[in-house]
Amino acid sequence: MVDLKKMFGLGSTVEEGDFIELDTTNVETPSGKVPIKIDKLDSFQDTDRIQKAFRELSIVLVKIKSLREKDLSELKRAIEKLRKTCLAMNGDIVGIDEDYILLVPSYGHLVRD
Repeated sequence: MVDLKKMFGLGSTVEEGDFIELDTTNVETPSGKVPIKIDKLDSFQDTDRIQKAFRELSIVLVKIKSLREKDLSELKRAIEKLRKTCLAMNGDIVGIDEDYILLVPSYGHLVRD
């Protein structure tokens, strides 16, 4: 599981339920805000929609639980397709727990401990 406190260098200063502001001044997006989309992967066909959101430079949080429970081989194919897209665009992809994956465009950086 990804520790967002560590990822954003917050240490123990943030308690559960607190809201924080992240500095996005160095992020180049049209509106100056970081777009984060939440999507669901129910079948392999959903990868096209997820890729489109990622190509629009959005951070995409994808729930994979239903496809994992339905067809593990189709899930592997879908994740491999998304991984190749991430690599082609200099982005990154990471699994969060067993139920989610996170796709981050090139302006973001995932720190793995």
